[in-house]
Amino acid sequence: MPRDAETATLALYQQLIDGWNARDAAAMAAPLAVDGLVIGFDGSEMDGRADMSEQLAGIFADHMTASYVTKVRSVTTLGADTAVLHTVAGMVPPGGSDVMPDRNSVQTVVAHRVGDAWSVALFQTTPARYDGRAEVAEALTAELNALVQS
Repeated sequence: MPRDAETATLALYQQLIDGWNARDAAAMAAPLAVDGLVIGFDGSEMDGRADMSEQLAGIFADHMTASYVTKVRSVTTLGADTAVLHTVAGMVPPGGSDVMPDRNSVQTVVAHRVGDAWSVALFQTTPARYDGRAEVAEALTAELNALVQS
């Protein structure tokens, strides 16, 4: 794992997204700290790597999930051992070619290093509804759809 906070955080986030898109609960949970926290789109919480893996396995077994398309907005280092990643994400349904606007979100990752090992302390997904600002929501959908088409 990279030693640089920004590089490590980007790599951890990509592991999360790749795990989701592969519908592989263990792969998605792997970068989470043993005692890390995940707050999902609907507000549900997963407390630790084992809980995340168990809950995701159930989700993946029950139905075909949409795939993420993401765009990193920033990575802010908070010292040599901690960083915060800010990204936007959309979801493309199975067999679809456009994001579902009602699933657009803002995601945050807090990554932390203990010794030489980096892990995700927090992964949070918040709906990007932009209440009362339809033009902002539409612009985000257009931006994410452009990533799907590229």
